[in-house]
Amino acid sequence: MEKSLVLIKPNAVQRGFIGEIIARFERKGLHVAGIKMMQLDDDVLDEHYAHLSHKPFFRVLKDSMMVTPVVALCVGGLDAVETVRLMVGATNARKAAPGTIRGDFSMSGEQNVIHASDSIESAQAEIERFFGANEIFEYESAVTAFEYGCDEKAKM
Repeated sequence: MEKSLVLIKPNAVQRGFIGEIIARFERKGLHVAGIKMMQLDDDVLDEHYAHLSHKPFFRVLKDSMMVTPVVALCVGGLDAVETVRLMVGATNARKAAPGTIRGDFSMSGEQNVIHASDSIESAQAEIERFFGANEIFEYESAVTAFEYGCDEKAKM
């Protein structure tokens, strides 16, 4: 089963959106394979956002990610990375479509409530960054048979 990392950012934590965001993924049929609340620090953020370290907003981004703990989720399902990205919406929340998480919960490009892996390779690296091997669980949900067709289940 493909997995993706999701971080519910401090501004979503502050605004009380944790449960609503998780519920959206579950209603879609994605399975929570790992979940924890954690306080991020400079070291993990330097690694996580290394590709943005040259940007003028890098320090502001890091500071905003340390205001409160985040909720880290590992969600799984068929085409999980692409599905999560579609559900999350455009990075600049003002451009995110209504019905997406950012489109419904944010008006900001900076305070955009959620992070989601952008590729299968990124997801693997990010899951390892935020979760230990013993914190990710493989299990078949009792409703999986009703979430996917026979051909799709065979791909999992």
